[in-house]
Amino acid sequence: MTTDATDVNTAAPRRTSWLRDHSELGVSVLLLVLGILVLTDALTMNVDIAQRGPVGPKTVPVVVAVALLLVAALLAVDVLRGGRGEAEGGEDIDLSEPSDWRTVLLLAGVFLGNAVLIGPLGFPVSGALLFWGSAYALGSRRIDRDPLIAAGLSLLTYVVFNNLLGVPLPGGPLMGAL
Repeated sequence: MTTDATDVNTAAPRRTSWLRDHSELGVSVLLLVLGILVLTDALTMNVDIAQRGPVGPKTVPVVVAVALLLVAALLAVDVLRGGRGEAEGGEDIDLSEPSDWRTVLLLAGVFLGNAVLIGPLGFPVSGALLFWGSAYALGSRRIDRDPLIAAGLSLLTYVVFNNLLGVPLPGGPLMGAL
C-alpha cells in the first residue's frame, strides 16, 4: 500500500499551543485577581462600630469576593480537565470575518469624549454627541435626522433622570434653560 504526499499532509495532526487550547484560563485568572482585589478592599474597610447592625457593611463585598474566587477555581479545574467554552453560534455572526476594529475604536473614542465633555458641556450636549457619535460609529449616515434624534434622546434622558428620578446630571451651559 502506497501513500502519496497529500495523504501524509492531511493526516498530520494539527498542532496548537497549550495556551490557545486553554484560553479560558485567562477568564479564570481575571476572576481570581478581581476576587482578591474585592476581598482585600473589603477586609481593609474601616467600619464605625456605631453603624454596625447584625450584618455589617463588609458582608456583601466578602460574599462577592468569595464567590468570585470560587468561580475562578471551578472554571480553572473545568478547563484543565478538558472543558471548553461553546463557540458563538448566533445566526447574525460570521466567525470567519475579522473583528471590526474601526467601529470598536470609534465607539471607544465617543465614550471617552463623553467622559471628558460631560463636565464642561453638561449631559444634554455631551449626551447628544454620545448618541450621534455612537450611531455614526455603528453605520448610520443620516446627517439630516441623526443629530435631531440624538438631541431629543439626550434631552429626554436628562429630564427623566434629573427631574423625575432625582438623579442629578450636570446641565452645563443649558442648566438655566432646562
